[in-house]
Amino acid sequence: MIDQTSRTGDRPAVIAISSHVVRGSVGNRAAAFALESLGFPVWSVPTVTLPWHPGHGAATRIVPPPECFDAMMADLAGARWLGEVGAVLTGYFGAAGQVEAAARLIEAVRAENPSALILCDPATGDSGRLYQPAAILDAIRDRLIPLADIATPNRFELEFLSGLELSSNDDLIEAAIALGPHMVVVTSAFPMLKGGTGNLLVDDRQTILAEHRLIEDAPKGVGDLTAAVFLARLLSGVSQEKALQSTTATVFELLARTTKRGADELTLETDLDSLKHPMAMVQMRRLGRSLPKRPA
Repeated sequence: MIDQTSRTGDRPAVIAISSHVVRGSVGNRAAAFALESLGFPVWSVPTVTLPWHPGHGAATRIVPPPECFDAMMADLAGARWLGEVGAVLTGYFGAAGQVEAAARLIEAVRAENPSALILCDPATGDSGRLYQPAAILDAIRDRLIPLADIATPNRFELEFLSGLELSSNDDLIEAAIALGPHMVVVTSAFPMLKGGTGNLLVDDRQTILAEHRLIEDAPKGVGDLTAAVFLARLLSGVSQEKALQSTTATVFELLARTTKRGADELTLETDLDSLKHPMAMVQMRRLGRSLPKRPA
């Protein structure tokens, strides 16, 4: 159980480093909205600005010049308010060079607040393909994953990060342990329920699978939302199992309501009750297995 409060006694700020879209609920539009709705101040760092999610079609892509991005991150690393920060969430990057700047900011946060939680959402691929250049994946694997307390790859990203073909939850568990962070949540894990999907939590003590019905043709932003809500639950002090259950229920409920409306983007602003107090049923399973030791 984790209970994070800032030095003033309020809830800690979260630095969220990811993309910004003008229309839609992906990247930091999803992550920052969820975190703020759940009571956490957000320092939102845009890595790229887009008019909409690329899945809707080609459009203008604005990536800040490297020297400007580096300077802004250095400003944040030296900010007199850095002690307010209790967590950092990294997501979609606009260029490989941004990863190093993010790593330096994380190191500054850790120096100021050694108990700060670092969550890395790789945000580089899905459905068997990379949608980011391999250089970004490599930088995330080599620089950010070693700094992270928590990683939230989908199973395809875990394959890319591990270089292995993962065909079962046992494979996912072994790859998650080898990845390095003390806690890994693998989204789109292999379901045990027919017609389902799940999130698999792996840490030093346990493996838990949270399952729900698969929703076809779901809108984008599910990974961003999952990472942000899971982080918020942990920062609120609930157990890892409860955080997994309530995060999975939140995402499933929001997806179900969004698709019922026929919307092409997550309708977070319409479904705040689902974000704060989800009612959807989620099947929770503890997977009995002898866990291999983490690499030294």
